[in-house]
Amino acid sequence: MLFMMKLGALFSGGKDSVLAIYTAFKEGHDVEVLITVKSKNPESYMFHVPNIENAELQAEAMGLPIIVRETEGVKEEELADMELAIRDAVEQYGIEGIVSGAIYSNYQRSRVDRICEGLGVASLSPLWKRRPRDMLEEMVDAGFEVIISAVAAGGLTEEWLGRKFDAKTIDELCELHNTCYVCTGGEGGEFETMVLDGPIFRKKLVVKSAEKKWDGSAGVYIITDIDYVKK
Repeated sequence: MLFMMKLGALFSGGKDSVLAIYTAFKEGHDVEVLITVKSKNPESYMFHVPNIENAELQAEAMGLPIIVRETEGVKEEELADMELAIRDAVEQYGIEGIVSGAIYSNYQRSRVDRICEGLGVASLSPLWKRRPRDMLEEMVDAGFEVIISAVAAGGLTEEWLGRKFDAKTIDELCELHNTCYVCTGGEGGEFETMVLDGPIFRKKLVVKSAEKKWDGSAGVYIITDIDYVKK
């Protein structure tokens, strides 16, 4: 019998963290609070950066409280800021574990595991080693609305910025994986995502205006106006 826990969720606002939360709910766990670390370093080894400033609005749309901490984003040193954020969640919400969206990154998972062990809470990685295409298809089939918020890999052009995930998007990503070695899951930073709606959202987020910043080989979809609507 699976032991159900009160969890905090490491939350970037992207597809992996949201799918991990969705999976935890389906397994019967209670996700009590979201935990977001905002890095000032766009090249952070641990943390998602594009449009992270919208995490609080996403949390509100999901009906969940959120703990936010900032970090300078210095490699390894940024882990101390994540530990403080998790410690806050333990003290304020009595959580018994942390759920994260790690898929293949041993770097990320091992560090989350180590921090959780030190704080005496469980570390759950429900997406670990799952096939990226299966996860993308699960999100689309479940009704999640996911957009691409940044790209940084050959084959991913400016036109991909702001694009919504659907069956065609997934097929094209898989084809790029075969030709340009783009990771279909994007965990290597090939692309970043933002989730606007889904079955665990009480309100739907709507992007009212955005700008594409493109440098010729990589780009970011910068949301300049966003709000939510009742579902």
